[in-house]
Amino acid sequence: MGPSPGPIDIALVCRPTSISPPPFINSTFFHFITTSNPPHTTVVCRSATMHTATDDNSPSARSLGSSTTTDRLKHSSSSRSESPTWATANLNRSFSLSHHAPPPTTTTTKDAIRRLVKASAATLSLDELRFVQRLGSGDIGSVYLVELKCAEGFMMAAKVMDKEELMKRDKESRAKIELEILQMLDHPFLPSLYASLEVDRFSCLLTEFCPGGDLHILRQRQPERRFDEAAVRFYASEVVVALEYLHMMGIIYRDLKPENVLVRSDGHIMLTDFDLCLKCDDSTSPKLVHGQDLSITSPSTLCINGSRSTCIIPRFAMPKLSCFRPKRKRIPRSNTHRTFDIMAEPIEARSMSFVGTHEYLAPEVVSGEGHGNAVDWWTLGIFVYELFYGVTPFRGDDNEFTLTSILARGLQFPTEPVSSTAMKDLITKLLIKEPAKRMGSMKGAPSIKHHPFFDEVNWALLRGASPPYVPKPVSFRDFGAQNDRSEDHIDYY
Repeated sequence: MGPSPGPIDIALVCRPTSISPPPFINSTFFHFITTSNPPHTTVVCRSATMHTATDDNSPSARSLGSSTTTDRLKHSSSSRSESPTWATANLNRSFSLSHHAPPPTTTTTKDAIRRLVKASAATLSLDELRFVQRLGSGDIGSVYLVELKCAEGFMMAAKVMDKEELMKRDKESRAKIELEILQMLDHPFLPSLYASLEVDRFSCLLTEFCPGGDLHILRQRQPERRFDEAAVRFYASEVVVALEYLHMMGIIYRDLKPENVLVRSDGHIMLTDFDLCLKCDDSTSPKLVHGQDLSITSPSTLCINGSRSTCIIPRFAMPKLSCFRPKRKRIPRSNTHRTFDIMAEPIEARSMSFVGTHEYLAPEVVSGEGHGNAVDWWTLGIFVYELFYGVTPFRGDDNEFTLTSILARGLQFPTEPVSSTAMKDLITKLLIKEPAKRMGSMKGAPSIKHHPFFDEVNWALLRGASPPYVPKPVSFRDFGAQNDRSEDHIDYY
């Protein structure tokens, strides 16, 4: 049995969301503590010891412990000793030349970052950043586009949170958990944390800027405001491996929706917003599972070097080829060539929190009976349904009717557009109302990867797939032409 459910926490998100921005304070300093790795090297993914989610992200919960090797080579010489420092390896990792992370690639940008890290004071003031414009807002903060002045063209997303407002609304723990999770992540479809800072009243997280916007906006720009099945397969496959990684780290995402799936400059996706995540204990040790035990109807017919492994290679060097290709008939192999998948699901995690977006809430969340990892696979089913059909399956005239429909109404598919049998089967198995019977709840992401809908996906080469949409290159000047305000300050925040 897992730990007892924690106290009830309510955090519902409406579509769309908004929050009034407070005034911005300009007297700020970043405090960097570098690692022993030079800026051009790659810091490996860090293992982490997770704490039991008995208090469900409460302020009194034990802090996340991570085994990160740090060498405090440089300390801030700022006289403001009360200013907190940022003591993880995220700066060097994020600005590394790793092939799978999306750091700057131009020589100018890399040299600028090296100069900043090697600065005698080891600090970066707000004057080094040029705030361009607000990109959007969420439940606990607003996101701005910023440019690093010493590396013209290198843009970042800055999530700014009002600490006083968070305290009034009892949201401090959510901001804390988002920072802790971002410091842990090292995955091609998850954000890299460049830096974090604390101001007198504000907290700020600097992450990658995704010029393609989110899938909710991109879907509405498509013909008939929906994606075709090939595009749905592409985006869903990348979401699956992102959720797989989070679950392996003992993290339940709980907020999957098109608005939280951003499109990077190369067309691949990046999940965002981790303030509703549930951090679990360390019971998610990876296990080897035979591929035949994960098959739904028939295993994938694709192989790499004679195997059907579905585990994405974290440090994969991207080849210039697509991982989506027609199925080929294969001669069945004997049992002497068995293949295995890595499975790690936080199946013991339980929470009583009422969090998420109404149309994406799982039945166990609505009923208040407690929920765990299976909620992420429910939201994946809603996600696939919405991308293809342009609507969510249980949406009602109001939120109350929507919640009632989630509990009582059966799943129905529109007659148009016509979808494949495999897609309908995948959605049906993901939207089983009983969590224990839902696909992925017990056997994790590998069971979903083996579903026939993903037969055309070569999981090990997923990072090299050709995206259905690649955004046009953008620069600071593109935004500056639309904004006559000061490029150094946000006087409207």
